[in-house]
This record gives sequence, C-alpha cells and structure tokens, in this order.
Amino acid sequence: MSNVSDPSLCDQRFRNKHVIITGAGGNFGREGCLYFAIRGARVAAFDNNADALEETLTIVNEQISRKGEDSTKADGQILSFMCDVTKPASVEAAVDDAVKSFGTPSLLWNNAGYQGQIKPTLEYSIDDFATVMSVNVIGMFTVLQSVAKRMAASTTDTPKSTDNSAEHKFSIVNTSSVAALRGTPAMVAYSSSKAAVIAMTVSSAKDLAPHGIRVNCISPALIGPGFMWTRQNELHASSGSPYFSSDPETVASGKINSVPMKRLGSIEEVVKSVAFLLSDDSSYTTAFNLVVDGGLSGGLH
Repeated sequence: MSNVSDPSLCDQRFRNKHVIITGAGGNFGREGCLYFAIRGARVAAFDNNADALEETLTIVNEQISRKGEDSTKADGQILSFMCDVTKPASVEAAVDDAVKSFGTPSLLWNNAGYQGQIKPTLEYSIDDFATVMSVNVIGMFTVLQSVAKRMAASTTDTPKSTDNSAEHKFSIVNTSSVAALRGTPAMVAYSSSKAAVIAMTVSSAKDLAPHGIRVNCISPALIGPGFMWTRQNELHASSGSPYFSSDPETVASGKINSVPMKRLGSIEEVVKSVAFLLSDDSSYTTAFNLVVDGGLSGGLH
C-alpha cells in the first residue's frame, strides 16, 4: 500500500488521544478500534467477551504492524480491558486500569449494547426487557458517568484557554438507533432503550458542557451486508408481526426499498460519523443525534 494513497496516514485528529470504546468485541466496536488505532490513538477496548476482545486485539495489532512497515511511524496502541457494563464495579475497574495505562481519556465511544428479542409486544418477555434496559440504558449511563468524572476532574486544574474550542476538549458519543425514532415493530425493548439513550445524551450534554465535555449520539439503521443484517431479517420474518413478511428476503428488499438512497450503509460509514462527532471537526456540536440511515427516517429527528 502506498503512503500517498492511504488517507489514515494524513489524519492527525486522533494522534495520541486516549479513546475508550465499549462493545469492542462486536463488529462496530472492532471497526472503531481499528479506525482510531491506525490513526495514532491509544485505544482502550472494553468488552465482557474475552474471546471477542482477543480477536479485536489481534486484528488491530496486525494492522498497526502493517502501518509501521508502510509508514515512518505507527503510533497507535490498543489494550483490552474486561468490562461488564451492567456491573458498576466492573466499569470502575476497567476505567481505572485504562487511565493507569493511557492517562485521562479524551474520547469515549459508548457503544456496548444488546438487541434483545424480536417479538410483538404481547409476547415480549419482561425479563428480557429488563436485560435490554440494564445493558443499553443503565450500563450506558454507568460508563458515561464513570468516564465523564475522570474527564471533568482533569479540567479543574487546567487554565482557561483563549481558544474556545479547546475548552471543550473531551467528547463522548453514545450509540442509539433509528429504532428510537421509528419505534420499530417487534422491538419494543430495544426501541425504548435507544430512545432513552437520545434523552440521556441531550440531558448529560447540558450537564457536562461546563466541564468541557461534549456529548452526542449516533443513530444508524440498515447496516450490512453480513451476519447481523441477515439474522435480523430472519427474526423479523419469524416474529409474526403483521408489519413484516414471513419471507426474510422480502423483508430485506422491503427495508432497502424504503431507504431513499436505495442501499445498505456500511460499518465504516457509521464509524466515520462517530469519528466526526468525537473529533474537533464538530467542536461546536453537542446534544445532537446524528442519524446514519440513507434518509430512512428523514423528518423524524
């Protein structure tokens, strides 16, 4: 690979920044770890799945090594930390260890989540509803608060800068979903939890702005192809909901036809949107929900 053709070598926005990514063992989190690490960030990868975390570490370190061979310097680093977001003690331990390794985090992608069952409301398990809320709402808040406390503490001894953008040098992005805006049928727990994430983002953004912390969220939809895209269509087809065909291929084509851009989005496109919100390119943006769905939910946000 030529250095000239590789845009990551020219992207200095995240060099030496400490970014924490939860859900780092999943497809989105893994792609995020790779994106930031090859751009010189110090990535703290959080997940509660040891095998998935190890796979993320292996993939990212291989790419960092290749960058080192192709460029003059490969600054990116990644370390993994076991973290169960439903357990505050686990979150505190992981954040403490990340701070010991990389210093105060500059950035957080609060990305861990659980989809839950795909069943109509009358059939939905209350226990599973509680699990979805525990991970997607309480777990997300637990991580946000823990990391934000470290960020806020580091600003108390920092002199005020004449550069207003520098006064808000910390950035958090929470992962929501277009399901929060559309109220996707047969996904009552997931939709409810992601709506809560948007409200959490707006409220915490106002509380944390005086501490130099911006908080935004991202709402993707119809990202694929891949196992998760295929599996979700199968589950929608078998849900018994009158809003979905019983044929997974018909479900898939119906979803794509409802998108003005008439295609699926990619994980890379989601990560690039997260990177925009985490970077100083969005220095005057907070309490905002960035929708990445090809226009599917146009007018609803």
